[in-house]
Amino acid sequence: MRRIMLIIFVSFFLLACSEEQQNKISRLGVTWLEGDYKVTYADGSHVKSWVVRDGKVTSEPGKGYYYFWTRVDGKKRYVQTPIGRSYIEEIK
Repeated sequence: MRRIMLIIFVSFFLLACSEEQQNKISRLGVTWLEGDYKVTYADGSHVKSWVVRDGKVTSEPGKGYYYFWTRVDGKKRYVQTPIGRSYIEEIK
């Protein structure tokens, strides 16, 4: 019963939020989830993607960036991308 009440409360809360507020909430959720993600930065015709395996993507909304570690050519790399031009997809 508690679980159902929690789901109803969260649903009403999200419906009452503006789209911008919902986006901020979803970014915060990504901050703490560990898993596999594809992060894509797109600015016009320039598109670059990275895969984060068994890691997390951290957001810094105040600064406007996502931060994460990825492997590029076998080396571990630290990457930061602007929140406004980046897309995060969970991959399985």
